[in-house]
Formats: sequence, C-alpha cells, structure tokens
Amino acid sequence: MAEVREFADAVVQVAEGGTALDPEVVAQLLGRSRKQDVLAGLTPREREVLGLMAEGRTNSAIARQLVVSNGGVEKHVSNIFLKLGLSQSDGDHRRVLAVLTYINS
Repeated sequence: MAEVREFADAVVQVAEGGTALDPEVVAQLLGRSRKQDVLAGLTPREREVLGLMAEGRTNSAIARQLVVSNGGVEKHVSNIFLKLGLSQSDGDHRRVLAVLTYINS
C-alpha cells in the first residue's frame, strides 16, 4: 500500500511542475559517477597510457607510440597504480586490475 501512496504523491508532485526520481535510478547514476571519478584523478597522459595498456601494449610499445622513454612510461604506470589504489600484492596483477577499472568506467 505504501508503494501506491508513493506513486500517487509522485504524480501530484509532477503535475505541480516538480520532479520525481526513483531512488534506485539515482543510486545507479551515483554509482556510475563514482566509477568515472576514479579515472578523473588521472592526467590526460596517464589516461592515454592506460588506454594503450587496455589495448594490450607493452611498456616498450607505449613508449615508442608516445615518443617517450621506457622510464617515462614506467613512471606513468606507477602513478596510475597509485591513483587507482592498486598496491603491490602477490595475489593480484595490478596491470590487469587497472585495465579492468578503465574498461568498467
């Protein structure tokens, strides 16, 4: 019965010029924003490096494409791991986790 009452209240609110949003829709939208916020902390170059990682490129291939040193790519990759909260661990492959974060954002 509470659902019918909520629906009727929403209809009245919209009829009066207001808006009505489903809490589940809002939660999904906020969840999507948080995922995007994770990548928002990356610099444009770090996003570019992460995109190339997602294409399966090695650090050497990334360095050649971006015309930077291997050390420069390694620095970007380290910063990506740091900003995505991917600390070194025996059980996880940080490069794969970073790419999955990129794909899911």
